[in-house]
Amino acid sequence: MKNDTPEVFMTELDTYLFGQGTHYEIYNKMGAHLAVKDGEEGVYFVVWAPAAREVYVVGDFNSWNEAGYRMTPVSDGGVYELFVKGVKAGQCYKYLIISQEGKKLYKADPYANQAQLRPDTASVITDLNGFQWTDSEWVEKEKKADHLKEAIAIYECHIGSWKKVDDGTEDGYMNYRDIAVQLADYVSSMGYTHVELMGIAEYPYDGSWGYQVTGYYAPTSRYGTPKDFMYFVDYMHSKGIGVILDWVPAHFPRDAHGLANFDGSCVYEYADPRKGEHPDWGTKVFDYGKNEVSNFLIANGMFWVDKFHVDGLRVDAVASMLYLDYGRTAGNWVPNKYGDNGNLEAMAFFRHFNSQMRKRFPQAVTIAEESTAWPQVSGDADTSDSLGFTFKWNMGWMHDFTEYMKLDPYFRKFNHNKMTFSLVYAYSERFILVLSHDEVVHLKCSMLGKMPGEREDKFANLKLAYAYMAGHPGKKLLFMGQEFGQWSEWNEKKSLDWYLLNEPDHKDMQEFTSRCLKLYKDYPCLYKTDYNPEGFGWVNADDRDNSIYSFYRVSPDGKKNLLFVFNFTPVERKNFKVGVPAKGKYKLVLGSDEKNQKKVLTSVAKECDGFDNSLLIDIPRFGVCVYEFNAKKLNKKTSLQ
Repeated sequence: MKNDTPEVFMTELDTYLFGQGTHYEIYNKMGAHLAVKDGEEGVYFVVWAPAAREVYVVGDFNSWNEAGYRMTPVSDGGVYELFVKGVKAGQCYKYLIISQEGKKLYKADPYANQAQLRPDTASVITDLNGFQWTDSEWVEKEKKADHLKEAIAIYECHIGSWKKVDDGTEDGYMNYRDIAVQLADYVSSMGYTHVELMGIAEYPYDGSWGYQVTGYYAPTSRYGTPKDFMYFVDYMHSKGIGVILDWVPAHFPRDAHGLANFDGSCVYEYADPRKGEHPDWGTKVFDYGKNEVSNFLIANGMFWVDKFHVDGLRVDAVASMLYLDYGRTAGNWVPNKYGDNGNLEAMAFFRHFNSQMRKRFPQAVTIAEESTAWPQVSGDADTSDSLGFTFKWNMGWMHDFTEYMKLDPYFRKFNHNKMTFSLVYAYSERFILVLSHDEVVHLKCSMLGKMPGEREDKFANLKLAYAYMAGHPGKKLLFMGQEFGQWSEWNEKKSLDWYLLNEPDHKDMQEFTSRCLKLYKDYPCLYKTDYNPEGFGWVNADDRDNSIYSFYRVSPDGKKNLLFVFNFTPVERKNFKVGVPAKGKYKLVLGSDEKNQKKVLTSVAKECDGFDNSLLIDIPRFGVCVYEFNAKKLNKKTSLQ
């Protein structure tokens, strides 16, 4: 225990900045913190309850007695504090809030750093200090990185169902420390650069997957303690893997111990139910126009980077925040002051959050799950009208891509533009291509299950899909289990079907996915020019009759460029003529039938696809043909297609 630590306690400046919405380290003051006062060791409690009549701390330390530990106001802004001597880490507590109507509300601490394992709901006193981090070199490297030009291949993971252990419990959860070792080794060997974790902030209901949060400042106790989670992140960094967390500032559940009606009034949520409730989800919506609420969320995003060294936040359900009429029927939503459906307060919140995150923690990226065509989601909030996210999920590409891949190959020629339309808007945002958990639940089928045809064709189509995804501009994300072709939809209650890897076709699928990921990492043309139109060129985007797509990716130095040719039908194409942007040799680096594909092809001076030079390629059924070529200068098309 430290000596007297007056810096822990709330000051007049702290309450002022909190009221202004600019106290970016408010988590060091709010909540429960080990402290020393007048030579006595104990815990300092601080909570915001602006409409409360009285506030008490109750817990293990006073046998949950309602009387005795009454908190006192720090200011007229509704902040209450109390130092309780003798209280120790590991003890449970809640706030007993007496509303203006005299109702007793037992609330978990919004700023608690640990919570009891569900179904218990108390907060747990803990100390985040003392963990020995070993990742300073990693953090400094990430601060200097240009994330837009880095290879980013994300393995989206629900760690409670990635793998389970037979430990006699119903859940079979692994500890963060054990998961770290196995998961880091796996994603490293596969070729991923990052993991994205679902559901880390504490939540009560397993079936919400972590998207209905009650403990925004607490790693879920399902998998261990906060320091266990620190170990997880530190270990991932030691193996060269970044950690991204799903973050949910869009809404929160109605659970009695949570944020809803926190002091008997609408503290964290909009008071008007037409703004403050999501009718489809049965949840509450944060009041982004209230400075203290905005501060709670903005500081929370920074907290995970500051205290747990995470490398980014993927922000859930951004569209639901931006549109006032999201999920609401006519007459049941409130227009903004201009009469439109945009939430001006949410827009300001995002710009504030992203601007400060970039300034304070340049090592961390922010990623928007935004499912509409809202303009300028990604970009620099300080120099444009952008919302300021580093990246945006490409939901339009995902929808068109999966709809096309599900088609019987005969019908693909009638839907050819589903695979080309994304290039019309590919450079309007900094996109990440995603095949997330949302695509393999609720009767949508697994990725392998979506594919048409018999068993052999399903695997061939999925390989084709992943190879196309690897070549398409944009960073990459795959959900766990998709890499080896899981048959069943994802179920958070059970482990992935790892036994499938005993079957040759699933093992082959896993190895092919790994080759796609490693191709992506090994070739700068696939990531350094993601957001530069000069890094991509169509050879032929219009061969709908054959359902063949051909394009090339260009590296900044002209070395190790790649030509991609894909055949989305079960018909082999012998000596198929394909135009190329440079004369010379083309070396096969990825193929779907490599033992029968020529390893090196040499271009001939014969016009095709608007180019002066061409190749004759034997393209297998459902064929993947990826060739490396070098060229200081690419030839332009001689005519429009």
